[in-house]
Amino acid sequence: MVILSSILSLIVGRVSGIGANWGTQASHPLPPDIVVRLLKENGFQKVKLFDADYDTLRALGRSGIEVMVGIPNDMLSSLASSVKAAEKWVSKNVSTHISSNNVNIRYVAVGNEPFLETYNGTFLKTTYPALQNIQSALIKAGLSSQVKATVPLNADVYESASGVPSGGDFRADIHDLMVAIVKFLSDNGAPFTVNIYPFISLYSDPNFPVEYAFFDGNAQPIADTKATYYNMFDANYDTLVWALQKNGFGNLPIIVGEIGWPTDGDRNGNLEYARRFNQGFMSHISGGKGTPMRAGPIDAYLFSLIDEDSKSIDPGNFERHWGIFYYDGQPKYQLNLGTTSSQSLIPAQGVEYLEKKWCIMKSSAKLDNPQVAPTVSYACALGDCTSLGYGTSCGNLDAEGNISFAFNSYFQKNNQLDSACKFSNISTITKTNPTPAGGTCRFSIMIKPYYGGADRRLGSLQKLPGVAARLVLLLLLTVV
Repeated sequence: MVILSSILSLIVGRVSGIGANWGTQASHPLPPDIVVRLLKENGFQKVKLFDADYDTLRALGRSGIEVMVGIPNDMLSSLASSVKAAEKWVSKNVSTHISSNNVNIRYVAVGNEPFLETYNGTFLKTTYPALQNIQSALIKAGLSSQVKATVPLNADVYESASGVPSGGDFRADIHDLMVAIVKFLSDNGAPFTVNIYPFISLYSDPNFPVEYAFFDGNAQPIADTKATYYNMFDANYDTLVWALQKNGFGNLPIIVGEIGWPTDGDRNGNLEYARRFNQGFMSHISGGKGTPMRAGPIDAYLFSLIDEDSKSIDPGNFERHWGIFYYDGQPKYQLNLGTTSSQSLIPAQGVEYLEKKWCIMKSSAKLDNPQVAPTVSYACALGDCTSLGYGTSCGNLDAEGNISFAFNSYFQKNNQLDSACKFSNISTITKTNPTPAGGTCRFSIMIKPYYGGADRRLGSLQKLPGVAARLVLLLLLTVV
């Protein structure tokens, strides 16, 4: 028994450093204390945040969890132009939480993928100065040895002209800027943070070899000068290693800030592929062998912890479905993180739900009713219909099912208000669960809204379709 326990602790120890991204772009976020308990019970020792929400950081106090606190891109300009603004930000969001709340803040993420080509250079002139000012503020606060400033970057900041890792270098249009940032990170003992997404390659290129996205060894390997690559992650990671090496920074530490697979919103975003990818990744890094060009443990944060139903879907409908847990903290699939004695994910505890009722299409309503199309469009615009469509979890619903799903999404987002289920006399509230049997589609019941301090209460009203949406709905119903 002692020997078995020792072996188990050794296995667990090898992968105990896995982190999670905790995003909060949700209409009904789980209370922070519930999420922190979820993190701890599942053995996550690190968490990456996208902002510096006070309640979130306070909940992480005394948890022992290492924290990367985020600065949104829309703050980069003000922080770049003012050292005082950076000092104020560090004082409020780092120093105070470390000293007063005992939060184990280890990193500040300055921006989030600011050099994406889709941003058309919006943050090119502000990211580096903001990074410099935050670093100066950390030094002034006496925290620079404990807290490191980094910039989470998308893997599109580097490329390979030859198509293999050894051809890796930083993107030509930002090469000098990237080298300056890398040198700054190196000078200050900070890591390079990169987000790697094989799913996006598969999503954007129909000819991308599917098996190469996974870790099963079934893909046609790609031979390079010093190694052979059997999966995209290793090849992508080593392209960065080569880029760093070519520019004189071959030993700079690397953090994988985001890696994961969505479960809905696209034909390749499903539970089977997500489980296969995430479990494959965990197994791939569990031995601590690293990649062909960079031996040793890989420091990574899974993307993401919980689904976010208010995220922008401009990149694709899959954006709201990256979580390994649903919106309510319930596991989506079997996943052994290797961080606890449990072979699967442990669900959130203490979650409170709204009443068991749903908004659906009336059985007496006609599909050819001219009000059906505009009301469904309205419900989807302010609800979440990303689970509808070809290859999605609810892609097999009939027309009535699609309409009911849209109505219920809007109804739940608006806390089951009666006025949120009055669609031109074609909707009704039911207490019979409309979820189809035996499939993957879920007609959800929303969790009770969480309200923290006054700022969060205001923020929640702004995030929910809420008052404004109900006024628009009442106007629409009056017109029709």
